[in-house]
Amino acid sequence: MSVELTLGPNLFHWPAEQKLDFYNRIADESPVSTVYLGEVICSKRTPFFEKHLDAVADRLERGGKKVVFCSLSEVVIKRERNLLREWAEQEGRDLEVNNTAALLYLKNKPHRIGGLLNVYNEETMTYLAKQGATHFALLPELPRAAIANLGIRARELGVGLEVQVFGRASLALSARCYHARAHDRTKDNCQFVCEEDPDGMLLSTMDDEPFLTINGIQTLSYAYLDLIADLADMRDIGVTHMRIMPHTCDMVAVTQAFDDVLQGRIDAAEGEARLRGLGIDAPFSNGFYHGAAGDAWVAPNAVTAA
Repeated sequence: MSVELTLGPNLFHWPAEQKLDFYNRIADESPVSTVYLGEVICSKRTPFFEKHLDAVADRLERGGKKVVFCSLSEVVIKRERNLLREWAEQEGRDLEVNNTAALLYLKNKPHRIGGLLNVYNEETMTYLAKQGATHFALLPELPRAAIANLGIRARELGVGLEVQVFGRASLALSARCYHARAHDRTKDNCQFVCEEDPDGMLLSTMDDEPFLTINGIQTLSYAYLDLIADLADMRDIGVTHMRIMPHTCDMVAVTQAFDDVLQGRIDAAEGEARLRGLGIDAPFSNGFYHGAAGDAWVAPNAVTAA
């Protein structure tokens, strides 16, 4: 079974110029087949890059990439409801849903289910597929056994199945903005302080041990998810798309390492070595997939959890 490499939506509030440079390089140099675009975390960030989306999408498509537009993960106020409605009414675009509110506008229309919308079991997948879902990106906390069961159902339904294989894992979303509160600001007067932490703001324990990272309303893992040694196994259990999440490290090098392992040009050990050579200032983890604590690292030669 062929497997595709994808680039998930950028979760962080980078300056527009940085994002433009980032996506231009992805268009020219990265082997990913699909790129997900759009603000999914905070509606207040939307105006900073929305005007560039069409040009970026065109640039990526000219680079041979498929483009999918993502919805917000939280819809609370009227402005966000209006943004969601406008997003859902786009014609001729592939759309990924990250909030159940969007399903109201997309019933019986083809759409994708994003990694911020909880799909834990086969019955949920079946229900959403009947409503028009054609592709499912799973939560990073699902263990191999659950992914394998969903892989069986995905094949039966004829839908795509996507799993995050790199990057900080999204763990929770809140109506409040912890990023603003940590700087003694309100959500309405945050002054976009999240821009100061392009890979998330470190949250430490009382013993000053790195624990989590914060991105506006989102809580992320401190460790970077790394499943490069598990790509072949995921292919075997029905995963059709491997999602890499954007960070400030060399994402072309990251995507190239994963592609080289997927295509058999290098082995997983060399792929791991490449990732660790990028100077990422955080540990790597693969515990969720292997049925262990999410922040754990399970040695590649260990038995995969059933």
